[in-house]
Amino acid sequence: MSGTHQETFATLRGQLQAAATAFADGPDALEGILLGIVDDVDRAVREPLEIFPVCHHSPASAIAMARRLRHKQPKVVYLELCEDMAPLLGELRNCRLPVAVQAFATEVDGFPTQWSPLSVVAPITEASAEYQAIAYALDTPGVELVLVDRSSDHVFQWDTRGAHATKEKAEADPDAPPVQEEAALHGDAVGVEIGDLRPRFAELEEHLLRHGRVRHWSEWWHQYVELPLGDSDHDTYRQVMLLIGSLLRRLAPGDSPRMRMDEDRERYMWTRMREHLAATGTDPADCLYICGAFHAASPVAEFGVNGTDTFQISPRTATTWQHGLIPSSHAAIEAQFGLAAGSVSIAGTVWEKNLKRARVEPYRLAGQAGAKKPRTRKTAATPAPEVPTSDKLTGFLRQPPVLDRLDEAELLGWSVDIVRAARRNGYLASTADAIAVFETSILLARIRDRAKPTPYDFQDAAVTCIEKDTVPGRRDVRRLVDIMMGGDRIGQVGYDALPPLARDVHDRLTPLNLKLQQRGVQRALLDIAGRSELERCSDVLWMLRYLMPQGAARPIMGERRLGERPIQESWDLALGTHQRALIELGYEGVSIEQVLEQRLRRTAYGTQATAATVLEAIEDATLYLRSRRLADELGTRALEALSAERGVDGAPEVLRRVRRLLGYYRTSEPALPPWIESFVKAGYAHYCTLLPTAFTDDDATADQVAAMLGFLLSMESLALSLGCDRTQLELAIAQSHPTDPAKTALLWAAQTQLGRLTRTELRARCDELLANPLVVPAYPRYLSGFVHALEPAPALTDFVVEAVSNAFGRLPDPVLLPWLPTLISTLRSSGGELAPLLIREAGRIFPSRLAALDEWVPPWRPQPAQEAVPPARHAEARGGCALLATHPETCDTVADLLDCDEAWQATGPSPSGAELIGRHPDTAQALEKLLTGA
Repeated sequence: MSGTHQETFATLRGQLQAAATAFADGPDALEGILLGIVDDVDRAVREPLEIFPVCHHSPASAIAMARRLRHKQPKVVYLELCEDMAPLLGELRNCRLPVAVQAFATEVDGFPTQWSPLSVVAPITEASAEYQAIAYALDTPGVELVLVDRSSDHVFQWDTRGAHATKEKAEADPDAPPVQEEAALHGDAVGVEIGDLRPRFAELEEHLLRHGRVRHWSEWWHQYVELPLGDSDHDTYRQVMLLIGSLLRRLAPGDSPRMRMDEDRERYMWTRMREHLAATGTDPADCLYICGAFHAASPVAEFGVNGTDTFQISPRTATTWQHGLIPSSHAAIEAQFGLAAGSVSIAGTVWEKNLKRARVEPYRLAGQAGAKKPRTRKTAATPAPEVPTSDKLTGFLRQPPVLDRLDEAELLGWSVDIVRAARRNGYLASTADAIAVFETSILLARIRDRAKPTPYDFQDAAVTCIEKDTVPGRRDVRRLVDIMMGGDRIGQVGYDALPPLARDVHDRLTPLNLKLQQRGVQRALLDIAGRSELERCSDVLWMLRYLMPQGAARPIMGERRLGERPIQESWDLALGTHQRALIELGYEGVSIEQVLEQRLRRTAYGTQATAATVLEAIEDATLYLRSRRLADELGTRALEALSAERGVDGAPEVLRRVRRLLGYYRTSEPALPPWIESFVKAGYAHYCTLLPTAFTDDDATADQVAAMLGFLLSMESLALSLGCDRTQLELAIAQSHPTDPAKTALLWAAQTQLGRLTRTELRARCDELLANPLVVPAYPRYLSGFVHALEPAPALTDFVVEAVSNAFGRLPDPVLLPWLPTLISTLRSSGGELAPLLIREAGRIFPSRLAALDEWVPPWRPQPAQEAVPPARHAEARGGCALLATHPETCDTVADLLDCDEAWQATGPSPSGAELIGRHPDTAQALEKLLTGA
């Protein structure tokens, strides 16, 4: 047999040698490359264990695989796929393709922590050779499927370029186009594919694209490999794929890290196959090795069943890997592996056409969602006898290109369909555009030396004829063609293939009566007051909102606050769209409560955790988990974080969260938890120590100093009851000597709150500032400090209103107007607490009617002296006294109400009024109108 193989490619070797001599002026490097390619093909063909080269997501490879499996009926199938993913392949029957097999690790041991989480995915489509092999092996009795590629752990061990190089590059490129939702289904995972056939020599790819008159590699492959191999026999397909793999391999950079990693993968796979053959005693003739064409013609010493056993497989790290299935899509596969947009969809369309034309029955997993029921066979297919392999390369390379006849009906249907789709998406397309697309497709194909327009020619013609200056909708014409050619099929993981956490979420949300696995947004209405069981659904939804990406669970009506119970809620749910995120939660725990607790702990105990972030974790633990145990544990951590802080950056957030937690515990529990009492004591001493430095530190803002004072003054009574000494605060205030106007105003407000400065003295200081021309330009900064002072001293609200009013009345416009944006931004940043205080106090002080403003005198100014009553008012009083004289009891009652003890009597022959009425003429008039009914 060996002699026959040696003579198989003798004719081809002679022709290539003559061509190298003629075109390269001598048999040098070119001859070595061309003859080396033939040697690689000959070596792979002569291997006792049949090597089946494939290209990822290639319909020609899938057709050839289905045909070869039915012909050979191998007993063992070796597949180039991560060996630790084998247990998940059986779950593919519970999914709708395309999906991706995923290995996921959240806690790393042996890798840099910044790489976490680690994720490896291997997408699988129906029009792929690997799916045909998996379906054959799993549904055929007596067939064993063995995955021989490196494990997921070794993927990152050998990744010398960095696990997240792609992610960092995308983050560093602000001009990168936005990633579509369907293209982000794989997240930041590292992709593993079978058969990555693309030139690694940039000049070679450019040369092929230019002379092939195509735009990208996917179009070149479709035109010059996919279509010619679609109807070829097994030997031709196999030798051509080996030839292409050897050519790309020999023209790739030889000493690159990627090439070394590829050679290690080949050593790994052949070592695993020889181990399996030795352990089981299987005849290599009964096996089939499926790998990428790039790896099929390998020069490593470990190649073949008779290769050396010198390769040592390194042990895996201690990282714990979780495995599962996640939904995938054509767009996600194209984005991850650098394929042209729409190429996978076009491949799916070509796959369906090839099945009808070649009449090949593909393999599909029994029970596969969306798959047809397999035909039952009474007897298994009898393998045909093997015949010696002949030279098919010479004939294939010498034959002229196949001139397919133009299918006018198909092209006309495409043209009509694209115009119809364009109209639905807002384009002003007409029948004339359909004719133009039809003729332009034929013209482009002829310009590119093609007898029949390809889908890529049709796509270019549609863009040229229909798309004008702008895109009226959210889809352009190129995207519409992709959808028309098959669309971006999005897979789905079935319920039985979900991890326990995801199944538990679906079970707990069953009372909502929604199809949660369906893609798109669904509205959920929760009448919790009428159906108490929906409160548990509400708890799940709030935890999902916390854990999952934005949009997976979005509340429309309802909120969750400490101490409040929900009554009615409305949610927009898109769990089917974000199925990958829900599945990855299942890798972190068996329930969402466990995952949430782990994340809260990770946040609280992180190296960058501050007192504010720990308090936030405590609030979330109380709000979503209602866990007093976890809150107490994290409270101890909050004390540690506060003691370790040397700055005051987090003071505002600490104050807000401590106030909320104190309010919750005081209303819901009989006594405060020990940790929060300790936190108040420690915070009182901590901020008293930092206060003098913060007043003079330029990096500390007025808002942060105000928050420190708010903590000290608002919690002073609690701190003193717990054993703190007020002398600490008084000494801190006495040692503070700020130079910034805003901080100076804060200090004055604190001194007033402590009783060391009276209101009169504070008002006098402000008057002095306004009277000093040198200080007037800086006066608005003092006012900003007084506004911030409402946080620690809300009792000064009336004084702040007074100070702001005086500023509006006395400051010149060049000083006042530039300050207004600062005032507005201050109130906006603290609008929830400060603005209502000022508005309420201003409404109490200022008159309610505009007409009364002219006569209004502010209460902080001296009131005018009481003027004498005019004669007309005396006359009105006398008229009222005549009536009151006849009703002395009424006048006595009024005198008692006004605390008037003097006796009254009428003077003159007729009642002229009482002494009391003379003092209060307005009261007399009112009583007269009341008694007379006027």
